Amino acid sequence: MRAAWYERNGDAAEVLTVGDMPDPEPGPGEVRVRLHASGVNPSDVKSRAGTTRKIAFPRVIPNSDGAGVVDRVGPGVDVGRVGSRVWVYNGQWERPFGTSAELICLPAALAVPLPEGLSFEQGACLGIPVMTAHRCLFADGPIAVKKVLVTGGAGVVGHYAIQLAKWAGAEVVATVSSEAKAEHARAAGADHVLNYRTEDVTARVRQLTGGVDRIVEVDLGVNLPVSIQILRPSGTIAAYASVGKPMPELPYQAMMRNNLTVRVVLVYTMPDAAKRQAAEDIARWVREWKPLFAIAARFPLAEVVAAHRTVEAGQKIGHVVLAA
Repeated sequence: MRAAWYERNGDAAEVLTVGDMPDPEPGPGEVRVRLHASGVNPSDVKSRAGTTRKIAFPRVIPNSDGAGVVDRVGPGVDVGRVGSRVWVYNGQWERPFGTSAELICLPAALAVPLPEGLSFEQGACLGIPVMTAHRCLFADGPIAVKKVLVTGGAGVVGHYAIQLAKWAGAEVVATVSSEAKAEHARAAGADHVLNYRTEDVTARVRQLTGGVDRIVEVDLGVNLPVSIQILRPSGTIAAYASVGKPMPELPYQAMMRNNLTVRVVLVYTMPDAAKRQAAEDIARWVREWKPLFAIAARFPLAEVVAAHRTVEAGQKIGHVVLAA
């Protein structure tokens, strides 16, 4: 098979190689998927660079998300799965070979039926971004008629958090940093969109909603001073990143007075039951909501370096995918 790989951490152009590798064979409980698309997420490029985790195997094929067709199954897996369209997640978590390849073998549970009507490229967007948004929104109970703030509403997680929250019946406020991003958040269905560079977010959120019940948080440490001022009693901050301030200072007394909760979310390690629930709800959401997928850039496997650099640049609005 053709694949992209690295054997040490470093700059994309210096460490990524594209070439031929032996076709993998599925082991017990595994399926083999012939991939048509691979999603390139920030966590993938950070892992390759070595900023979040150091390389743990002699050779790593990056990327955890993708979509394709099951072409072989291992012992213990229903042969009827052969030929089925699937989306996959956690492809490179605690195993060396991810989705930047023509083939991947992984546990059958991580290959989820691809909803009818979705392309392989769209399917490659369903893993980390949508499952993260789902966990942030629903881990602490239903959100119907509740008020939700999505920070970074134009990011890939934020874009789906807005859509999922509206699907579930919430009122949604989103924060962005430009008019182009504001348009993107409005298209996703946000009821209110605030530019945090030009507006007083605390005052505006209070004016518009009187306070929010749930925050889907893109930068916990930086935004925490505002968050505790706009969260209603017993509210929750569900954070999936804290890049601007990796070691947040917790205003314990202020949070204690209102029984506030901080939930930290990582798809890779969230409970299996939560992963199953996310997959089930995503299927229903696709049927009922007709979600929007924003794909900012497509690259062939041979241009994997350009794909990684596009993600690292941080200027895109939408996904970067490797497409067959």
